[in-house]
Amino acid sequence: MISTLRPALVLFAALTVACGLAYPLAVTGVASVAFPRQASGSLLEVDGKLVGSALIGQEFTAPRYFWGRPSATAPAPYNAAGSGGSNLGPLNPAFTDAVRSRVEALRAADPANTAPIPADLVTASGSGLDPEISLAAALYQARRVADARGLPLPHVETLVQQQAAMPFLGVFGEARVNVLALNLALDGKTPHTR
Repeated sequence: MISTLRPALVLFAALTVACGLAYPLAVTGVASVAFPRQASGSLLEVDGKLVGSALIGQEFTAPRYFWGRPSATAPAPYNAAGSGGSNLGPLNPAFTDAVRSRVEALRAADPANTAPIPADLVTASGSGLDPEISLAAALYQARRVADARGLPLPHVETLVQQQAAMPFLGVFGEARVNVLALNLALDGKTPHTR
C-alpha cells in the first residue's frame, strides 16, 4: 500500500508546486513586466489620490455627471466582490419593471429629451461592473449634463467625442466611452494610471 500511495503523494506535491505556485508566479511576473498598468488593475489617480479603476464601473447619480450602465450587483451597485447579473429574462415582470423605472428616471432627469433611450442605459450587464457605455448613451446624456453644469452643449459633445474609444480596426465592437474618465475630464481632472 505504501508503494502505491507514495508516488501519488509525490505527484500531488509536484503538481501543487508547479500549477499552484510556480505557474501563477511566472504569469504574474511576465504580466507585471509586459503589461504593468493592466496587471495592477488599471488604477486611475488624480493628484496622487486613487479615484478608481478603468475596468470597474462606479455609480454616478448627480445630474451633472454622466451615468453608467445600471448594475445588478448586490448588496450595492458596482460591487466588484459580488459581480454578476440579475439573471432576469426579458419576459420577467421584475425585469420589465426595472427597465420601466430606469426609463422614467432618465425621462424625469431630462424631460426635453425625446430621443430614443439607448438600451445600455436601462439594462444591466452580465457582470454588473461595466465601466463603459456606448457613444450613443453618452451623447444621449450630453444635454442634461451641459444644462446641469451651465456649459454649451457642443462643448460637452466634443468632450464626449474626445473620450470615445472607436471599434477595434474600425469593425470589432462599437464606439464606447469610459464613464469615470469622461466625468473626470468634465471636472477638468486628468487621471494618471498607476
